[in-house]
Amino acid sequence: MNKLICFLFFAFFLCITKGNTQVDTTKKIADTIVVNKDPRLDVLTQKQAIVNKRSQMMTSNGLYKGFRLQLLSTNNRNQAFKLKYDLLTNYPDQKAYVTYQAPFFKVRLGNFLKREEAEKMRKQISKNFQTGIFLVEDAIEYTPKDDDDIK
Repeated sequence: MNKLICFLFFAFFLCITKGNTQVDTTKKIADTIVVNKDPRLDVLTQKQAIVNKRSQMMTSNGLYKGFRLQLLSTNNRNQAFKLKYDLLTNYPDQKAYVTYQAPFFKVRLGNFLKREEAEKMRKQISKNFQTGIFLVEDAIEYTPKDDDDIK
């Protein structure tokens, strides 16, 4: 008897809910969404894009990826520092570096962000120094300005 009452109650409930769930499909509704965006978001997006470009150009120690000209690789320390002195006297606008990577002292010149700049300087230096001048990738000292376009 309880089963019969439960069945009838369930059937009655089903009939009531089915009648209420009919949807009028003949009515067409145009749904639109209006998004009000703060204009400062565009400025923030542009600034983040610049930061992302610059961070791609940086190494893990905070220096930028760039190029230098390597003029000498020798195990003679005095020869390396003599060449550095000569470079600084002939090209005072460029920085010269002597690094030691056992067992060699390497003399490098310049901080070039682009390869083209380094190649141009290489041609100028090759007039005064007849030794092999190699263009090498290195972490360079560079301070970007706000209006710099880094590519």
